[in-house]
Amino acid sequence: MREAMATAEVGDDVFDEDPTLHELQATVAAMFGHEAALFTPSGTMANQLALQLAVPRGDELLCDAAAHVVSDEIGAAAALGGISTRTWPAVGAAVDVAVVESMIRPEGFVAVPTRAVAVEQTHNRGGGGVIPLSTLQDLRSLTDRHGVRLHCDGARIWHAHVADGVPLAEYGALFDTLSVCLSKGLGAPVGSLVVGSAAAIATARRLRKRMGGGMRQAGILAAAGLYALRNNIDRLAEDHARARLLAEAMAPTGVVDPERIRTNILPLDLTKARLDGTRFAAAAREHGILVSVLGPRLVRLVTHLDLTDEGVARAAKILPGLL
Repeated sequence: MREAMATAEVGDDVFDEDPTLHELQATVAAMFGHEAALFTPSGTMANQLALQLAVPRGDELLCDAAAHVVSDEIGAAAALGGISTRTWPAVGAAVDVAVVESMIRPEGFVAVPTRAVAVEQTHNRGGGGVIPLSTLQDLRSLTDRHGVRLHCDGARIWHAHVADGVPLAEYGALFDTLSVCLSKGLGAPVGSLVVGSAAAIATARRLRKRMGGGMRQAGILAAAGLYALRNNIDRLAEDHARARLLAEAMAPTGVVDPERIRTNILPLDLTKARLDGTRFAAAAREHGILVSVLGPRLVRLVTHLDLTDEGVARAAKILPGLL
């Protein structure tokens, strides 16, 4: 990947002149069956561009209470887009379409009108859960009936594709816009893209510049993304298998149900454990194992391409003993 970056042909992307970035954007758009895509330095920027395309200032977005767009993007929807949000209860990938429909407010209602619905695939705080294709199809039918847009925070949609075998273009056909990330499981150092119609992406390019996302020789980063797409999608199955191995090792401690681990994210519920999240993370660090603390009694393990089978086996041996 670094060799590809070092040898990339580059140009000035602010003037839309970077050939390697053109190739990356066209490749990703085609993978999802859309007309165009736009590179951004972060998933947060890609999400917020998509939301600004979908929701006029002062109008409303619906999503779940643990969605990245409202829980991990530092209030960007409100601060940058003037977007009002309402949320359904955090249920990860188990989206209840009837609940979503009950929340939609039509134009002319005596409150803020709903303009878009956002879902997350896979769901980060939902333990890497995969929303079933049938649920997404029902959501598409719902949003079509009510004339609202449907956005996918697809930072880890590659994992859903590998786990369920759903073609990326089939996912793409269900959404007005998607954000997809190259720097999670695919292993690129930087970058996400927002995907949509040619007209939407033309507008997104202006919004990206306003948000400080215009870059010069971004082909260096695009080359990493192209390498990741060509080499690192199918191998995500290895990460899923490693996460399941860890889950099975941790299961006797009562902090995780292995049957719920579908992809590469392993949440540990420490509610009944002797250690809280901070103390567990500190104990793990003493053994050279790094975990994320998401709450007082919630930690997260993530498997990825920089791990080895030996390292995962070592973690599977040590972590249960800490509890």
